[in-house]
Amino acid sequence: MVATPPHPPVFRGLAPSIHVWDAMTKQTLSILRCSHSKGVGYIHFSATGKLLLSVGVEPEHTITVWRWQEGTKVTSKGGHAERIFVVEFRPDSDTQFVSVGIKHIKFWTLVGGSLVYKKGVIGSVEDGRMQTMLSVAFGANNLTFTGAINGDVYVWREHFLVRVVAKAHSGPVFTMYTTLRDGLIVTGGKERPTKEGGAVKLWDQEMKRCRAFQLETGQPVENVRSVCRGKGKLLVGTKDGEIIEVGEKNAASNTMINGHTKGGIWGLATHPFKDVFISASDDGTIRIWDLADKKLLNKVSLGHPAKCTSYSPNGEMVSIGMENGEFIVLLVNSLTVWGKKRDRSGSIQDIRFSPDNRYLAVGSVESAIDFYDLTLGPSLNRIGYCKDIPGFVIHTDFSADSKHIQVSTSTYSRQVHEVPSGKMVTELPTIERITWATWTSIFGDEVLGIWPRNADKADVTCACVSHAGLNLVTGDDFGLIKLFDFPCPEKFAKHKRYFGHSAHVTNIRFSCDDKYVISAGGSDCSLFVWKCQ
Repeated sequence: MVATPPHPPVFRGLAPSIHVWDAMTKQTLSILRCSHSKGVGYIHFSATGKLLLSVGVEPEHTITVWRWQEGTKVTSKGGHAERIFVVEFRPDSDTQFVSVGIKHIKFWTLVGGSLVYKKGVIGSVEDGRMQTMLSVAFGANNLTFTGAINGDVYVWREHFLVRVVAKAHSGPVFTMYTTLRDGLIVTGGKERPTKEGGAVKLWDQEMKRCRAFQLETGQPVENVRSVCRGKGKLLVGTKDGEIIEVGEKNAASNTMINGHTKGGIWGLATHPFKDVFISASDDGTIRIWDLADKKLLNKVSLGHPAKCTSYSPNGEMVSIGMENGEFIVLLVNSLTVWGKKRDRSGSIQDIRFSPDNRYLAVGSVESAIDFYDLTLGPSLNRIGYCKDIPGFVIHTDFSADSKHIQVSTSTYSRQVHEVPSGKMVTELPTIERITWATWTSIFGDEVLGIWPRNADKADVTCACVSHAGLNLVTGDDFGLIKLFDFPCPEKFAKHKRYFGHSAHVTNIRFSCDDKYVISAGGSDCSLFVWKCQ
């Protein structure tokens, strides 16, 4: 369950590189150390697969040709002063390719060890004007098709414009795909589905007739960012992070992958007695997932970035904390709003139901935890709050008897408070006698061993103790998942490490029966499910 990146993909870093992988064995075949100083904006293989194109995001938008199997650069040349979105070889050539971008189309030829190009010539073609081009496809007889930001498709022979297909889509044409085997062209763009139109269309070889596909995902698909075609099926990648398989003849849709769309995934909660979990994201949605089948069960659009979420212990309610300071309580069976409130203007960082289902604790960046008595109804009037919290709230946990709450703060401290008065507990013997219903704190003597040598305090970002209380998992700034025994009071405790995330881990949880661990990613906008042996 991984979200598709927005088009076009950009691979950034201090020292950008290109990695070529074997899709079957998942082994690295080649690593190309780039001269692209800011990052790599697009890559594409030649017809035989022997050459590879890359385009940089530096001001010159340099285009480079590689012999990737040898790890050597053939040549490179500045592409355009503005952003280049796509650069692709013709599907029958190792020497000819086309680049498109902001007010840009160039037709390139690799001659010996040098690159030469011809600019696209608009001429006097009706409706023709140089536009920002987002996509490219190829036809027989030296035809090239480019998708424009206004929804038009331009048809070129060699480097001369011969025709404009006006309003091929009502919005930008983000993606195009063709093979020279039958010459049919698939386009994907922004367009509301109607009887005659849609975000995915299949065209004849000259783009004079088309068939629109209505994608069935439970909600209208209006924004397509990637398309592919083969074996009688279309593959469609959407802005909403879905990959959909569509039958070319019967138009039947099958959603293969779902995911969040943009920003980090911050909130994570597992159902108290089902193999189900919820994720909450900057994309303004919560999504409910089935762990066994690894599929999306439902999603709710909230209108604002969501930062945290939790299930009630009886499984009847779910709460969500928002970036704008609001929190919402939904009924699980209907996903309707039971109550919502906004007592803070800053982001809600963590939200928790008490084990007795009575209280809701809402922690924010305003150095406070607010308490609400759910037995008083959906008006959600605040009955108490914790003050004297240094920094903002990171993680919270209730005691098993619902009388205390512990809080981890941004100042690298852990505090214990009474519920619902909010009074801070400072007596160490009292704190040591408390049994915690959950443990997600990254601070405290019980988890001292999770911190590596030479670690900054920010390195470990999240933690969770198993329901059996025997194990502890953590996520960190380097994308690592670590498994410890719990408690781990000795420094630099032994652990097992697991790799998967390409960016920092934002949250981590055990499933209700401790058979799975779910981890959420920040910049990589991903969810990983790990099976516990």
